[in-house]
Amino acid sequence: MRVLIVGSLASELGQAARIAMARGAEVVQADDGAVALIRARSDATIDLALCDVRADLAGLVRGLAAERIALPVVACGTNNDAHAAVRAIRDGAREFLPLPPDPDLIAAILDSASADTHALIMRDRLTLAIAARAEQVAGSEASVLITGESGTGKEVFARHIHRRSRRSAGPFIALNCAAIPEQLLESELFGHEKGAFSGALARRVGKFEAADRGTLLLDEIGEMDLRLQAKLLRAVQEREIDRVGGSAPVKVSVRLLATTNRDLATEAARGRFREDLYFRLNVVSLRIPPLRERPADIAALAEHFARRYAAFNGLPERKLTDAALQRLLAHTWRGNVRELENTLHRAVLLARGPTIDADAIELGADALAPAGAGAPVAAPGVGIAGLVGRRMDEVERDLILQTLRHTEGNRTHAATILGISIRALRNKLRDYAAEGLAVPPPGAGVAA
Repeated sequence: MRVLIVGSLASELGQAARIAMARGAEVVQADDGAVALIRARSDATIDLALCDVRADLAGLVRGLAAERIALPVVACGTNNDAHAAVRAIRDGAREFLPLPPDPDLIAAILDSASADTHALIMRDRLTLAIAARAEQVAGSEASVLITGESGTGKEVFARHIHRRSRRSAGPFIALNCAAIPEQLLESELFGHEKGAFSGALARRVGKFEAADRGTLLLDEIGEMDLRLQAKLLRAVQEREIDRVGGSAPVKVSVRLLATTNRDLATEAARGRFREDLYFRLNVVSLRIPPLRERPADIAALAEHFARRYAAFNGLPERKLTDAALQRLLAHTWRGNVRELENTLHRAVLLARGPTIDADAIELGADALAPAGAGAPVAAPGVGIAGLVGRRMDEVERDLILQTLRHTEGNRTHAATILGISIRALRNKLRDYAAEGLAVPPPGAGVAA
């Protein structure tokens, strides 16, 4: 991923930049918010900005919003300045990174902000058959529609297709259509010209142009507004795009992949998705089955995550016992691979002795119980009666924060469980942080 550092590299922010580079990120730098805004306009491949709170963070966030540039900004400041942290969140920062930087926290922020994925980890015959189909079509120019429940690994397959394609030397650009406000999505996709709208101070390159000669992944395409779908259809058909406020089309060479957890055929029949766009996207389809339908993958992924998080936390590598594997295989995995990843991360930390045994595998409500409490016991008043007398906003706040702790800070997974958009979740957390509440930091997760 590409990270924009806003501020002096001679300060502790420079340490954060070096840690990000050691984690595989490509770093670019700007001295202040004004220069950072210029860079963001011209480079649509930047995934994240780490901004010193002294570098006019508020101006940068306002400028990005005014120019419809959906770039997450993480504020960076000294660990003992609580007022600066609250002010930064109020100014629109996505998170606050204390300085001097903690390597593990930076890694979690990078993993959360990026859609970075790993090689396909699979052992089940069903998944192997899907991978063979992906290999078969990867070398073509055909659009591919990848469907499946949230957390099944749809983006993993999309990146695999790109790596195996004739465009593998070109860029892979991913855009989450559900995570970007509707009024920003058009500019994010197609870019805009100077003066196209209030705040458009210069030309801005969109994701289509950034993906030229490469692959563009439109994640959660089913969330796109019908009006914008019409413009997308033209771009797919004509291989050219119109910047917002532009006077002439711009030719692009992009291979389009799309993912969705919706049934787009049904959505099209009900008038909620353009049928002509559906047929354009669905030249080849890949359905990624939920984890419960591919049990052989559970063991393979569990072993992979156990090794990964042992190394990540500086712990010795430990094998899963047969009892632990049986416990994993018996679970239904509503959260799919994301839930399995978080479960194994937790198990690596809780395991005692030379192996990871069943007692370290906390599932569902088990993960919310205090350590040593055993299986959760229903307390008096649980249910509707237990909520009587409490304010609605208090109940909502507790549910959101408890769910976020359950997902170990994985905000995408938490939003999925809660049934709200990631944008709505971020807004809630920003309000809670402004009130002085402790909000769990973002955690690593597998993108889907």
